[in-house]
Amino acid sequence: MKTVFFIVGLLCCLQSSWADGTLPRPEYPRPQFERADWRNLNGEWTYEFDFGKSGMNRKLYESKGFDNSIIVPFCPESKLSGVNYTDFIPAMWYHRTVRVPQDWNGKRVILHFGAVDYYSVIYLDGKRVGRHWGGSSSFAVDITDFVRAGVEHHLVVYVEDDQRSGMQAKGKQSGNYYSQGCEYTRTTGIWQTVWMEAVSRCGLKSARITPEFDQSCFIICPEFYALEEGMQVEALVKDGSKVVSRLIRRAATPLTMTLPIKKLKAWSPESPFLYDIELDVRDKDGKLIDRVKSYAGMRKVHVEGNRLFLNNKPYYLRFVLDQGFYPDGVWTAPSDADLKRDIELSMDAGFNGARLHQKVFEERFHYWADRLGYLTWGESASWGVNTSSEEAARNFLAEWGEILTRDRNHPSIIAWTPFNETWDRPSNDEQARIHDRLVKDAYRLSHALDYRPVNDASGNYHVMTDLWSVHHYAQSATEMVKRLEPKNGTLPQKSTTMEVLYSGQPYFVDEYGGIKWVQGKQFAANSWGYGDGPETLEEFYARLKEITDVILSYPHIAGYCYTQLTDVEQEQNGIYNYDRTPKFDRERIREVFLREPDNYKSPSEK
Repeated sequence: MKTVFFIVGLLCCLQSSWADGTLPRPEYPRPQFERADWRNLNGEWTYEFDFGKSGMNRKLYESKGFDNSIIVPFCPESKLSGVNYTDFIPAMWYHRTVRVPQDWNGKRVILHFGAVDYYSVIYLDGKRVGRHWGGSSSFAVDITDFVRAGVEHHLVVYVEDDQRSGMQAKGKQSGNYYSQGCEYTRTTGIWQTVWMEAVSRCGLKSARITPEFDQSCFIICPEFYALEEGMQVEALVKDGSKVVSRLIRRAATPLTMTLPIKKLKAWSPESPFLYDIELDVRDKDGKLIDRVKSYAGMRKVHVEGNRLFLNNKPYYLRFVLDQGFYPDGVWTAPSDADLKRDIELSMDAGFNGARLHQKVFEERFHYWADRLGYLTWGESASWGVNTSSEEAARNFLAEWGEILTRDRNHPSIIAWTPFNETWDRPSNDEQARIHDRLVKDAYRLSHALDYRPVNDASGNYHVMTDLWSVHHYAQSATEMVKRLEPKNGTLPQKSTTMEVLYSGQPYFVDEYGGIKWVQGKQFAANSWGYGDGPETLEEFYARLKEITDVILSYPHIAGYCYTQLTDVEQEQNGIYNYDRTPKFDRERIREVFLREPDNYKSPSEK
């Protein structure tokens, strides 16, 4: 009985943190497409687990409320949700009531989900209004025809999640009951902000914003929910309060708006300047019917030879691996400030960016990266996908396309990585063809939707790629030299039979290090790091410096990514502890990661 009382008390304490009326994660979730009229739906919902997947037969979609409470947007596996249930959850149901404000009458009402893992069905008053496949991508449902202003409605969300099916991307969510190796606590259901907004029936649906650095202009391509005769759209680009470019065009589909910028201010890690952008839609009488606020950075990223260029100059990447896990929130940061803090901790350690690893980070993270001048590679949560399955391939490509479309306006993202370590590529020829086709399709889809370079499969096995990445966890300079030293003029690669041959792309060591160091008590009995951990701090610093110095010594290497920013549960090889407290002397860490190769130039500059 004492145990039961303790658990109940713990859950009450966790939920009481929101009892003062404040909302968890109250900030606007989509900072590059912001409207003034919106409602945050985070907070207390009710839920029911559906272990037998019998809820449809029991018509739980007609529910007026379940018996258990959960704090959204935190997943039920997390402490912050107030549930903290960490076994597998094959299906579950959520419920809350929603009331559309009276002054939204006559407008579209759009219901948004930052992310729901994995398959979700949305109901209003027992009627199905939408479905979505994909655990990491955002989606929206137009619920205009199912709600009335001023009336209370019952919102029910059904979720299915099978991390072990091979049909869905799960990232680093553990396929076993316990966290082990490189896999950690699972995330099921709603794990990002839920919200709704009022939009004119002919309002903006999206806007792609592309910087043309060499031409000194922004290309804006707006998309509308609907068009009416005489509609116009106006785009403003601002430097603070000063309008530096303005353009008015008749609303149309498609529409390309070119806004020239005089005396451009470039965006870079050294100077992360952002232009504010405002998009206004007016009807035939000139009445404002929609206004969206956004921003953009004027910067260019491209590949020449074996160098990655930023704003037409070769740029050396001093990256860190960031897995985006939190002790209390799992995949969801406890607050917006925590997202910002992770970037600041990384920059304070000397890194100029991160490989966002096996997780699709929420838009607020990218917002802070844009503001702070922090470079990133965007990655999917590809682990868990059976790459030799046609159905899994379909699921992956659909979700990857949604991810790219959502995040492609962020200047801080400089490359895409659809896959990570595809060392489970089948040797069977028929299955290998399906695998290779999927990787090629992901590469081509990335380029069809965006201009950034693509690292098709971080580490291995490369099929079609703009960037060449290798993973080496050698724990001494001697071993690192063996893995990176060119042989007979040929750069080392994982396999010459399982992947295409290296053909001169920018070459990155985008995973290395992983040196175990436990500051105080171990997180778990199965805590680990790569290789044998050093016995003293001095040994740690020496090892870190010598393996990094080897990478810096090779002119063919265009950058690195150290594993990792923080410990994650049992994987205790971070620069910081899992709770983000320091493990090492700041200055000694910065001394290693602030260094760059001498005279890092493009081949044409040498």
